[in-house]
Amino acid sequence: MGDNMQETQQPGWTRLPTSGLVTDLYELTMMQGYRVFDRDRPAVFDMFFRSQPFGGGYSLFAGLWDLVDVLGQLHFSDADIAYLAELGMFRSDFLDSLGEFEFTGNLYAMPEGTTVFPGEPLIRIEAPLAQAQLIETLILNIVNFQSLIATKAARLYEASEGGTILEFGLRRAQGSDGGVSATRAAHIGGAAATSNTYAGRLLGIPVRGTMAHSWVMSFRSEREAFERYAELYPDACTLLIDTYNTLESGLPNAIEVGKRLMAQGRPFGVRLDSGDLQYLSQEVRRRLDEAGLYGARIAVSNELDERIVHELKRDGAPVDAWGVGTHLVTGGNQASFPGVYKLAARTSAAGRWVPVMKQTDNLAKASNPGIKQVYRYYSDNGEPLGDLMTLTEEHIPERGPIVFYHPTAPTQRYRMTDYARREPLLRPVMEKGRVVATRPTLEEIRSHALSAVASLHGTYKRMINPHIYKVSLSGKLRRLKLSMMSDGSEHLT
Repeated sequence: MGDNMQETQQPGWTRLPTSGLVTDLYELTMMQGYRVFDRDRPAVFDMFFRSQPFGGGYSLFAGLWDLVDVLGQLHFSDADIAYLAELGMFRSDFLDSLGEFEFTGNLYAMPEGTTVFPGEPLIRIEAPLAQAQLIETLILNIVNFQSLIATKAARLYEASEGGTILEFGLRRAQGSDGGVSATRAAHIGGAAATSNTYAGRLLGIPVRGTMAHSWVMSFRSEREAFERYAELYPDACTLLIDTYNTLESGLPNAIEVGKRLMAQGRPFGVRLDSGDLQYLSQEVRRRLDEAGLYGARIAVSNELDERIVHELKRDGAPVDAWGVGTHLVTGGNQASFPGVYKLAARTSAAGRWVPVMKQTDNLAKASNPGIKQVYRYYSDNGEPLGDLMTLTEEHIPERGPIVFYHPTAPTQRYRMTDYARREPLLRPVMEKGRVVATRPTLEEIRSHALSAVASLHGTYKRMINPHIYKVSLSGKLRRLKLSMMSDGSEHLT
């Protein structure tokens, strides 16, 4: 692959597998069935999610451009096709057709790094039914994981009040690729740097690291370990001070080394990896200042999550950088992002678009039919006020009152009147299998994500009982949904 592998410089390259076998078996069996029974006509699928992870009030959409790269190269190799033939489930003509497979559909999506909310489409796929079905697993695999980790990182960044989040999770990540994807998503959500040097090379993310306790224990004394490290890395010296005794040994030794470095105008810091982080960070700060090391930085680690970070900040812990590993790259107490992929419209034998929906006794799980757009409404100061799902065929005026209908409580509605502007969120990314959108750099995606979260009202960012952001239906979409639910069948007009 050569030496230059950065994502921003090789947009056509992907580290992720591009085999069509990266899917669930039933996608392939359905794909064959659509072709056998002449159902392989244009269709529309929506990718959306049902509830906010972590009990939060918002999520971040991530993984889009990894997905686009894979879709652009998705194929079945001779070995893939031979494997499927061995299963004895597929016809020879179907297997032969896979050798010519390529994604030729349209992909509309919200910009990566956008704040997103339950029920609204994040991605809309328009493609022949067999193609659209095949990529379901791929979309959910990439977008669900990266959206989960980006959201977790954003919560940590908010909890730290804009502090420096260092992602240290590779050794606890879900495999090596999971580690790279987690690093990418964490950076989008707010992590400033990573310990993952492979991801740093691939994606151009800043890499950071200090030392382990084994470095300290490998020398005859703690002082010698610190001095040798400072000698080797005088411009990037952060000393781990809790190997033996944080306040009686580690800190005094670090202060002596730090005085020499800072007298030379070099940066210096210490890291705490155990103990009462609030008490220790405050005491370390006090003693560093007494020694005249006012610019010395304090980093902390050890099983941190956003709630711990929030409590430490609330209680005045003078921490400059937060090293977060396990609970960031695995999602912590949230196993997965609850994204799903549902058919929203298909083409009839006569060539007409037919809206379809998943119906259920649980209204909250009923999907929204038809080909849709999502509009976001903003106040004068750029604060999002609410999102409106509409049918693409609708004319939505740019000014004047708009009635928002609750998506699961048909009698609830409100009028949106006091807004400054609105914008469509689903935008063309791929047309006929080719990329048509301008690809942002990873730093541009990160900047968009940080701005998007910052623009939210604080009530949506509370750690406990956040306010619920309004995602609503237009009048026409509401009428379509209710008519289909009352009929119990597809709407054919």
